[in-house]
Amino acid sequence: MPDYLDDLRLAHVLADAADAATMDRFKALDLKVETKPDMTPVSEADKAAEELIRGHLQRARPRDAVLGEEYGVAGTGPRRWVIDPIDGTKNYVRGVPVWATLISLMEAGETGFQPVVGVVSAPALGRRWWAAQGHGAFAGRSLSSATRLRVSRVSNISDASFAYSSLSGWEEQGRLDGFLDLTREVWRTRAYGDFWPYMMVAEGSVDLCAEPELSLWDMAATAIVVTEAGGSFTGLDGRPGPHSGNAAASNGLLHDELLGYLNQRY
Repeated sequence: MPDYLDDLRLAHVLADAADAATMDRFKALDLKVETKPDMTPVSEADKAAEELIRGHLQRARPRDAVLGEEYGVAGTGPRRWVIDPIDGTKNYVRGVPVWATLISLMEAGETGFQPVVGVVSAPALGRRWWAAQGHGAFAGRSLSSATRLRVSRVSNISDASFAYSSLSGWEEQGRLDGFLDLTREVWRTRAYGDFWPYMMVAEGSVDLCAEPELSLWDMAATAIVVTEAGGSFTGLDGRPGPHSGNAAASNGLLHDELLGYLNQRY
């Protein structure tokens, strides 16, 4: 089995470069922001960070394909880097520090492309999380200064902390009733949003999280961090991995119950 550690080291180099670029423009008074066709914002920093990462990959891994939120897919082959230059752009453009660059390497296998490396770097929070297949998940300032991540052992839904992004998406999908039933059963709910609740599941500080609508670049890096920390990451349909267009993540012990609530009236 490949160890992917060279790829993980490269992903950290990519994240370092992206962090420098995004922090340089964070809270800039002259930051340029546009609206994409799907009515979501994109800033000059999103584009610059993705261009920077693509440039590094072209030099370091010229045979690998790249899929990014801002510039689509380039190249073909069994290895594909998946990039979200700024996950949480709405936070970024308003000066809220909860945003991150997501970098993942996916490799083709019997069940399609699956993430084998993931780095989630949130420089405004001073946090970074990462994982490589078979090597566990970690958080810290660098590869040499890291703490291993493990999900919680909470096994009763009434003791669980549940994190989500917003209510509107659940309502649009007709899943709001089940979602609200879940919020009434758990111990605590918080709407952290974006990448952060997945990282807290991996850390063991949150037990459950879910979102009703996501893209591959939103999930590839977070999925492997959660699973390498011992958790479960699936779509709302129960399909493992980041391929369902939505996500449910947990410590594993509560995963069936999480899916049951979110699908019970759907």
